[in-house]
Amino acid sequence: MAVPLFGALSAVAVPVASAQPALSGPATEFTVLAKDVQSIAGAQQAIRAAGGTVLETNTAVGLIRASAPATGFTERVTANRAVYGSAKAQAVGSLPKNGKKTKHDNAEKEGRGAAAKTAAAAPVGMDPLDDQLWGLKSVRSDLSRTKQPGSKQVKVGVIDTGIDGTHPDIAPNFDLADSRNFTRDIPTDPNGVELDGPCEFRGCVDPANHDDGGHGTHVAGTIAAAANGFGVSGVAPNVTLVNIRAGQDSGFFFLQPTVDALTYAGDAGIDVVNMSFYTDPWLYNCTANPADSPAEQAEQRTIIEATQRALNYAHRKGVTMVVALGNEHTDLGAPKPDTTSPDYPANSTHPRQIDNSTCLNLPTEGNHTIGVGSFGPSQKKADYSNYGLEQISVSAPGGFFRDGFGTPWFRTVQNEILSTYPKNVGVADGNIDADGNITPAGVALGVQKATAADGRVGYYQWLQGTSMATPHAAGVSALIVSQYGKKSHGEFGLDPDKVQRVLEGTAAKIACPVPRTVEYLNEGRTADFTATCEGDPSFNGFYGHGAVDAYAAVTRGSQYLK
Repeated sequence: MAVPLFGALSAVAVPVASAQPALSGPATEFTVLAKDVQSIAGAQQAIRAAGGTVLETNTAVGLIRASAPATGFTERVTANRAVYGSAKAQAVGSLPKNGKKTKHDNAEKEGRGAAAKTAAAAPVGMDPLDDQLWGLKSVRSDLSRTKQPGSKQVKVGVIDTGIDGTHPDIAPNFDLADSRNFTRDIPTDPNGVELDGPCEFRGCVDPANHDDGGHGTHVAGTIAAAANGFGVSGVAPNVTLVNIRAGQDSGFFFLQPTVDALTYAGDAGIDVVNMSFYTDPWLYNCTANPADSPAEQAEQRTIIEATQRALNYAHRKGVTMVVALGNEHTDLGAPKPDTTSPDYPANSTHPRQIDNSTCLNLPTEGNHTIGVGSFGPSQKKADYSNYGLEQISVSAPGGFFRDGFGTPWFRTVQNEILSTYPKNVGVADGNIDADGNITPAGVALGVQKATAADGRVGYYQWLQGTSMATPHAAGVSALIVSQYGKKSHGEFGLDPDKVQRVLEGTAAKIACPVPRTVEYLNEGRTADFTATCEGDPSFNGFYGHGAVDAYAAVTRGSQYLK
């Protein structure tokens, strides 16, 4: 199986050499980025001239998937002026595997069991488990749904590990026809180390209503679980959910699927996308970090260029892009040394000093994105959440297991975010048995089960991370489009810059704490978690423009559209 995992690449156009390197090695997949979209035909011809075969082309950004012998192709193809860069396919993004703790989601397990607005939609109520959703109340979805529960014509794309479209809380709002899976399962990495594990479906391509990671389904539930008298409901319980899968079962993202997901969102008329991931193998993609080899530098330049093109394309097409700020407890305007990159393949990391002016955490620091930080039930900045004046837009409930020090809720699972959980993932995790019962391990983690009178069964799990904060903001963004969107050229929507103005303008202002420097030593964290809040109540590094507020957005947002 040809495995799309990035290798060496070059982004420097040089004159065509008279003597080309010899081709050798097994057939391998490469990602080739054209110099620009006008150069796609030239880049395709360059691939063929270099001994490769064109497999797939994303014409929106000029990203081409090709097959060629493993050695010599990169040097040949990048010698052509129509080519920006080329790479053996490599991971571009990671998320937790089955909700386990990773550097991105920090899900702790310790100590735990046509007009200016659309036609008015009928108010909807709350669901049985909603009393446990402190985040839903924090963003005032319980109030906003009495005025605007969301419009079915508003589509929210979840770019993630997939969505379990059969879950009883997801199914009423799930659009299978528009959903796409841009990945294929990869059982092992090039070194034989398990990546996704055995393929669950013939052909190693999961259906577009399937999730073997659990992360995407959790995100989707927070955005738009249906208010149907069962289980939980989401922030925007009447909008449409679309699975735009770009993440592997294992949680890694690859360049081609990620770019394809973004451009598809633009072409398919998606109004809002939720992106709770960041680009691997580099925590920061730097243009010319002296600690990296020339090939590694070129690789990162290509990742930056391809990602920015895709973000620009989606924005031009009217997509509001909501992204997780990240969980490295770092001021993104003053990044710490990076000791985790490249994190693929294993054991390839090397320490790097990070120059903020030439290094980007993507997609968070990409063009046209709305960065979301995380707080706990007390509104204290979550210990893990990234922060800083440079990148944060708003904040939202993301869970904080260690919130409430000195109170009975300290280190309790209820400080996290409860949302939808695919049964197949629960079984694989050992939290649900083959008969559908919650196991002792699942009980200890707070896994819950709901059964309807007609026999439908749904499961729910607690997680924390900026990945859990982001869908709260994406849900509010969907309500903004529902309330203020218009039809243009036959399609309903709202300019993403206007969505951002309403989201930020109606956010509930939260001042920096006093004192401004916050330690998490009592919570059991080390000194490197200590963070200082800069700014004032109108905008600061911990909360941005404030905490997203669904009710204010749908009742007072029009003033920000003038």
